Amino acid sequence: MVAEMQVSADAAGPSKLRGFDDFETRLGDILRGERATKGKSLLDVQNELRIKAEYISAIESSDPSVMDVPSFVAGYVRSYASYLGVDPDWAFQTFCKESGFSVATGQSSQMRHNMKHSVRKDELSAPAGQALRSRHPVASRYFGYLVDRESPLSNFEPRALGSVFLLLMLLAGIGYGGWIVLQEVQKVRLAPADQTPQVIVDLDPVNSAFPLAEDGGEQGGILATAVSGGIDGLARPELVDAPAIVARDGPIAAIDPDKFGALAPESVERDLLDVVAPYGRSTIAGMDAESDLARADPMTYFPPVAAVVPPVPEIEPSAPTVELLAVRPCWVRVRGPDGTVILEKILDAGERFDVPLTDVPARLRAGNAGSLYFEVNGRLHGPAGNGQTVVRDIVLSPDALAENYGAADVASDSELARFISVAEAAGGE
Repeated sequence: MVAEMQVSADAAGPSKLRGFDDFETRLGDILRGERATKGKSLLDVQNELRIKAEYISAIESSDPSVMDVPSFVAGYVRSYASYLGVDPDWAFQTFCKESGFSVATGQSSQMRHNMKHSVRKDELSAPAGQALRSRHPVASRYFGYLVDRESPLSNFEPRALGSVFLLLMLLAGIGYGGWIVLQEVQKVRLAPADQTPQVIVDLDPVNSAFPLAEDGGEQGGILATAVSGGIDGLARPELVDAPAIVARDGPIAAIDPDKFGALAPESVERDLLDVVAPYGRSTIAGMDAESDLARADPMTYFPPVAAVVPPVPEIEPSAPTVELLAVRPCWVRVRGPDGTVILEKILDAGERFDVPLTDVPARLRAGNAGSLYFEVNGRLHGPAGNGQTVVRDIVLSPDALAENYGAADVASDSELARFISVAEAAGGE
């Protein structure tokens, strides 16, 4: 038995030692070697390239079946090869050669043309096509390209009509809108002028119905004036006459103390003559003796006249007023008689609001009522409530506020006292 084994070994010949280059080097060995040189694990490559570790292992094993989407295989292989510093194109070609993977590319235009003509020839080889060739043997022999040519409407789609119609409608709308805008811009509007028209055509039929010039009466003159100046009076504004001003003062040098004033010597006699002048000259002559007595003692002859007291002008009472005064920020809402909100806001410190007074008084609702006061006819009343309470349905009439709220206590509210002092200082200035 041992002899037979030796004989068979001698017959086979001595075995040849194989070196490193004698072994086939695959793509996976190269990729794993480059990855080991960089000191990267599959998880490190996954974190840096965002490619699953199982896909990296499938690339090194040349197994494209692990990947879910075949169209991503080329990108994965090229990205991994570029990451390791290997030629991406060579790596992808080697991967396809080892795994048998092929890229599904689209057909070229020449291939589609050949397929179309082959289908056309198959149709002509059908019984209907053979009948056509039998009916036109000469045309099929010499003019075969005419028989195989497609109709111009063979590739027409009815859906394109909708798109064309919408495009035409859009263009028509834009054109119509532009035309309307152009007409509006070019429109001319006439405004009435203040100048009197130079030429007026008399087309009033009233002139023919009323013979104004022949009447000669007062009524005819009035109608003539009204009709003739009707249009002109409408066009021409009425002129206002300048007021007649007579100067009643004069130069100081023209004043004669002997003729004017209480110290004039003949002032008493002149006043007496003015009084008795309407009674005639005889009366004046008979009163000469009395005038001499008047000159001697005017205070005895003419008793003193009671002083005329000028009438005291009556001052009409001013209209009552109601104002809201906030010494600290507070919210207010004032409603009118019909329920409309007249005011709703937060009054700042020192802010006022003049309440409109009507036949039916307005009503108030306020928060932080301890900071709100009422000024009725210049006198402060209040506050509206205590502290930060909320008050509602307060009648804002002078009588109701004066009756329901007493005079404001300045000593109990420092903010109110400060506002009053500031107001008094401003009024004194």
